[in-house]
Amino acid sequence: MPHAPARPARRLTRRLLQLYVGLALYGASSAFLVRAGLGLDPWDVFHQGLAELTGWSIGTVSVAVGALVLLLWVPLRQRPGLGTVSNVFAVGLSIDATLAVMPDVHGTLAQAAVLTAGIVLNGVATGLYIAARFGPGPRDGLMTGLHRRTGRSLRLVRTGIELTVLAAGFLLGGTAGVGTVAYALAIGPLSQLFLRVFALPGEEGSPAAAARAGAQSPQPARATDPAPAADPARTASAAAAPEPTADRAPARG
Repeated sequence: MPHAPARPARRLTRRLLQLYVGLALYGASSAFLVRAGLGLDPWDVFHQGLAELTGWSIGTVSVAVGALVLLLWVPLRQRPGLGTVSNVFAVGLSIDATLAVMPDVHGTLAQAAVLTAGIVLNGVATGLYIAARFGPGPRDGLMTGLHRRTGRSLRLVRTGIELTVLAAGFLLGGTAGVGTVAYALAIGPLSQLFLRVFALPGEEGSPAAAARAGAQSPQPARATDPAPAADPARTASAAAAPEPTADRAPARG
């Protein structure tokens, strides 16, 4: 009995830890994909293309785009959560911080290894922050908001958004390639796996249900920020449970 009051505090501490570690790792995973040079998730292709156009860092562009997407929540009557607002800033800052210390990668084998590490790390990050249940990233909230307002399927809305940003990013000079395809194929299963791994003790329902609750709660995992099949988000991400983010995821929320 004396220990009962401490349990909610420990649970909140774990949730906050999962949220911010997950968002930091999401940004780091995006930086891995940038360094691999074999293709990014759709939202990061868009961010990289805008970075080429503006001269800003890709992390700065990610923050700016996340903030603008969050404004689109207003007419969609979406309510942001702590995870939503944190996603806007944390993922972009983590991308730039990781790129600042991570050297360039040369050689096909090294690029493939970094790409693989980045995709797996993105799955880990998505599982962490979605399971924390503080709300999805701004890009995933845009997806679920449009789904509610238009009545179109979540899959159709997500595909439409991500194909649009992918095409725009590619035309602006963002990197799309085998890594983009690999991310799309792998991020859903990986996110589902890590949602189970990082599910909170005593959580009701399946990990997928927890992810949907986090993504579709009134607010509210790049990702995603964030990806084509995932957001994580940066995103990230709601559709993976994936349902980022993601966004993303995957993204990115």
